[in-house]
Amino acid sequence: MPSEDVLARLAGDPQRAAILLDVDGTLAPIVPRPEDAQVPDDAKGELSRLAKSYGLVACISGRTGQDARRIVQVEGVRYVGTHGLELEPEAERWRGPIHEFAAGVDWPVEDKGLSVSFHYREAADEEAALEYLEEVAGRARAAGLVPRFGRKVLELRPPVRADKGTAVRHLLTETGLSRALYAGDDTTDLDAFRALDGLELGLRIAVSSDEAPAELVRSADIVVGSPTDLLALLRRL
Repeated sequence: MPSEDVLARLAGDPQRAAILLDVDGTLAPIVPRPEDAQVPDDAKGELSRLAKSYGLVACISGRTGQDARRIVQVEGVRYVGTHGLELEPEAERWRGPIHEFAAGVDWPVEDKGLSVSFHYREAADEEAALEYLEEVAGRARAAGLVPRFGRKVLELRPPVRADKGTAVRHLLTETGLSRALYAGDDTTDLDAFRALDGLELGLRIAVSSDEAPAELVRSADIVVGSPTDLLALLRRL
């Protein structure tokens, strides 16, 4: 079915559909320091409108759910953090080992509770920074952790089966919805794209940029060029 037809069918019966969105790079423009990210007021207004009409509106973020809520600040939206780890009870026992490992890394750390991230967007020498963090990733893997690179960031996660795809499936099962749109901008969003396979209606939207993985763009049903362009699309729902 053409993507425009799927979009129209989602909008035609919103109570049967879920709108699932990444935050950084999708709703909020990427900024040098993650703590400075902001969702524009017009995007907040649109999310508030959608939350009143759709069966589910959720933000699935690499941030903690609490931090995603702080950034988005829209009531009626469900917030799921750390790429779905917050929905998996077995992840909790890895909180200590992850932080112990991070304490031994000579790099500023972003503490996400059940995971940690090392950003290198502001590094004076990105090539050297990446080389160092690749070595950190190797040590983390040997310690039983799961390293994953994204847009100028290395994230270390517990070895627990959880990602944005498991979060999507959890939310859709919980709500009984079989129609969904998901929008994201990075490698971790591919898991969410795959989680829409087999639904009655599924629409995958890539927010593209110079840093967006090629596979994400290839896998998308619709590609937009920025969070502003995504907002224009959301207004059609």
